[in-house]
Amino acid sequence: MGLSHLARLRNLTAIVVAVAIQTFGVGEEDRLPSLAIQRTEDGTEFGLFGDKPAAPAATLIVFAVGLQDMESNRIYSDTGRFLAPHGWITVAIDPPCHGADRREGEPAGLDGWADRLKRGEDLMGPFTDRARRVLDFLIRERYTDPQRIAVSGTSRGGFCALHFAAVEPRVATVSCVSPVTDPAILREFSGIDEPTIRPTTISSIASRLTDPAILITIGNDDARVGTPACIAAAHSIINSHRARQSANTPNATRPPDTLIPVELIVAPSPGHRAIDNAYELAAKFILRRGREKTEERSEK
Repeated sequence: MGLSHLARLRNLTAIVVAVAIQTFGVGEEDRLPSLAIQRTEDGTEFGLFGDKPAAPAATLIVFAVGLQDMESNRIYSDTGRFLAPHGWITVAIDPPCHGADRREGEPAGLDGWADRLKRGEDLMGPFTDRARRVLDFLIRERYTDPQRIAVSGTSRGGFCALHFAAVEPRVATVSCVSPVTDPAILREFSGIDEPTIRPTTISSIASRLTDPAILITIGNDDARVGTPACIAAAHSIINSHRARQSANTPNATRPPDTLIPVELIVAPSPGHRAIDNAYELAAKFILRRGREKTEERSEK
C-alpha cells in the first residue's frame, strides 16, 4: 500500500473487509474462572482468571478496565476464554488511572490520562514499568512460559497493549480491538496541544513495534477512536518493518519481499463497538502466530 493510497484511505468514511472464520465451538457457558486479585512481592496488583497453573503456561495479558470491573465486563477477557482450552492462562493489569493506579482526587479513566498529560507527566512509562514487574513475577514464579506471551486490549486497552509491546521484547503477539491510536481524537484530550500528545501516539512508537505480530480489528465508521487514525497507525508499523528490512539489506536495490506480521481488519460495526467475532479472531491469530513461531525456532 503506497502513501498516496493511504491518503485516499484516510478520506474514506467506510471501509469494509469481509471476514469468514471457522468458530472454535466455545459456548457462552464456557466462561473463564473468576478473577482473583493477586500481588507481586512489591505489592503490584494483577488479576488472574483461575488458579496458578501446574507448569509455566502460555499467557495472555489483558488491558481494558480496572481489575475490580473486569469480572462484570467479561467481554474484555473473551479472547482468554477462547484460548483457555488450548492451555493458556489469562492475566489482567490496571491501565493508567484505573483501579489501584488511580490516585486520590484524580479523575478516573481517560479524564485522568488527560489530566496527567496536562501536568506534564509521563503517561505510559510508569504503566509499562508496572506491567513489566508483573510479567517478571509471572515468569519467576512459574505462572508463565516466557516463550509464549501475548497481550491484548480493547479501546484504551489496545493502546496500552501496543505501548507495552513497544518496550517489552518478550511479547510475541498483540491483538487490539477498536484501539485508541491517537489520543488527540478523543474528546477528553481536547485543549491539549499537539506536541504534548504526539509522543504518545502509536505512529510515534511504530519503530519499536517491529518484533511482535500484531492484529488490529476496528469498525468501519468508528468516530470515537477514529477508523482512519487506526489505519494510519497500522501503516506506520508496516512502514517501520520495511525500513528495518531495508537497513538490514543496505546493498540491495530493494529489500526482499518478506511477510510483515501486521494484520488489519476493518469491518461493519455501529460506532465504537467491536466487529463481529473480534475476540475469537484475536484468539485464532494468537494461536496461529504461536505455531508459526514454534516452527521458526525448530528450523533454526
